[in-house]
Amino acid sequence: MALSCVYSRARIGLDSPLVTVEVHLANGLPAFNIVGLPETSVKESKDRVRSAIINCGYEFPAKRITINLAPADLPKEGGRFDLPIAVGILAASEQLPQTDLSQYEFAGELALSGELRAIVGEIPVAMASSDSGRTLIIPTANAEQASWVKSAKIHAIDHLAQLYPHFAKQTTLPLTEVKTHVTEPVITDLDMADVIGQPLAKRALEISASGGHNLLLIGPPGTGKTMLASRLAGILPLMHENEALEAAAIQSISHQKINQHSWFTRPFRAPHHTASSAALVGGGSHPQPGEISLAHNGVLFLDELPEYERKVLDVLREPMESGEVTISRALQKQTFPARFQLVAAMNPSPTGFYNDKRSTPEQVLRYLNRLSGPFLDRIDIQIEVTRLPKGMWAEDNNLSESSATIQQRVSQCRAKQLSRQGKANALLGSREIKSYCPLSAENHEFLELAVEKLGLSTRAHHKILKIARTLADMANRDSIGHDDIIEALSYRAMDRILRHLTEAVTV
Repeated sequence: MALSCVYSRARIGLDSPLVTVEVHLANGLPAFNIVGLPETSVKESKDRVRSAIINCGYEFPAKRITINLAPADLPKEGGRFDLPIAVGILAASEQLPQTDLSQYEFAGELALSGELRAIVGEIPVAMASSDSGRTLIIPTANAEQASWVKSAKIHAIDHLAQLYPHFAKQTTLPLTEVKTHVTEPVITDLDMADVIGQPLAKRALEISASGGHNLLLIGPPGTGKTMLASRLAGILPLMHENEALEAAAIQSISHQKINQHSWFTRPFRAPHHTASSAALVGGGSHPQPGEISLAHNGVLFLDELPEYERKVLDVLREPMESGEVTISRALQKQTFPARFQLVAAMNPSPTGFYNDKRSTPEQVLRYLNRLSGPFLDRIDIQIEVTRLPKGMWAEDNNLSESSATIQQRVSQCRAKQLSRQGKANALLGSREIKSYCPLSAENHEFLELAVEKLGLSTRAHHKILKIARTLADMANRDSIGHDDIIEALSYRAMDRILRHLTEAVTV
C-alpha cells in the first residue's frame, strides 16, 4: 500500500493547529484529489506540486492520488501545504525515505520550478512546532523571523531538491542559527528634546509611560498634541522577549514587515479617523487582527478623536478593559490579544478654540458628546495642552530632556512595578489595588470626598489610585502620599470642561 503521512500546520488566527497530510497512491485512472476542507488556494496546489516535482527531476506518479488534510473539519487556506503535499507524494512513491518524516513538520509554497516561496505566519508555526518537539522545515525567506523562537529547531531550504540528500543521509541540513536579539533603543527622529515648552504635557506623558496609563490630550490646533503623542513610544521601556514575540507573531500573520533591529521596540499604530470598526478591532470572513491587535504591547494613537464615529470608538471599550478582542463569525470565532496603551488627541471645540466666539456652549457640548461617557471613563489621564506663552521660542528656554533620558527613568519605574506585582500599575485589578495601593485613613477620606464631589465612577476612583501609585513609584516612595492623590485628581480635564459647559448651557 503506497501511503505516507506528513505533518504541517494550519493558520487560524494566532493559533497554528496541527494538520496531518495523508497521501494515498492507488491503481486506476490518473487523478489528483485533495479532501479535508481545502480552500481554493489549497486546491490549486495540485498544479504547483505536479510541476515542481517534475522540474526537480522526480517522477510524478501516474496513479490515483488522494490527499487528506486532517482534521477534516478544520479550514485550510494558503499555499503553505504545497511543500508537505509534495513531500508526501514523494514519500508514498518511495522517491523519498519515510524513516524520519514523523520527526519533522513542513510548511512552504512551491514555485513551478521547485523553489520555495515565503508563507504568512511563520512565527506561530515555529512556536507550535517547538511545543510539539518536532523540527520545522520552511523556506529560507521565513527562517530568520521563525528563528526568533529560541526553542524551535528549524531547517531552511530554497528548493524542493534539497530534501532528498538530507533524508537519504547523504548530507545534513544545518539548523538555522538564532541571531542575537538587539535590545538597544532604536534611534529615531522623534525625540522629546524637540518639544518646546509644555512641561505639564511632558509630565503627563512620562506618567503615562511609567504606569501604562491611557492618555487624552485636549487643546487648540498647533499646541503640539500630535508631536507629543508620537514621541510616547520612544520613552516606553523596551519589550521583554515574550512581549516582543507576541507582537511579532501578530505582525507575521498580518503581512506586516518586521525589522530585526527594532522588534523589541513597542509598536505605534495611528489609524486615520475614517477607519471602520472592523479596521480597528479586526474582522473578515476569516478573522484578521485589526489596529488594536497590531498595537498589542504598544501604543494606539487616535488623533482628532471626536472625528471618529461614536460606534467605532465604543467598540474599543471592552478590549481596553480585557486586553483582548474576540471576533465571532458564523463558521469560526477568533480571539486576538489587544493589550494596548491608548493615546488620543482632540480639539476642545468644533472650531478648535475655547473662546473664539465662533461656537456657542451648546455647539461645543454637542461636539464633545460625540465621545460617550463610558469611553472617556476608561481614559486615565486627561490634560489640557495650552498655547505656548510669550518667550518660549527663545533659544535659552528650549532646553529639554531627550527621549533616552526619560526612557531610563521610565524603565526603572516600570521595573519596580514588575518586581512588586508582576505588571504595570494600569493593569492592576480591584483586589490588587487593595493590596498595592493602600491609603492612610486621612487620605482615604479625602479621596472619597473628592470622588463624591466630582461625581466620579468607581472605575475613575480606581484609576486615580493607580495614577497615584505610579506617581509614588516615580518618586521612589513605598506609600502613596497626599500630594500624589491631589496630582492624580488634577488629571481630569474633560470632567471639568463638561461640567463647565453643562452649567453654561443650563444657565
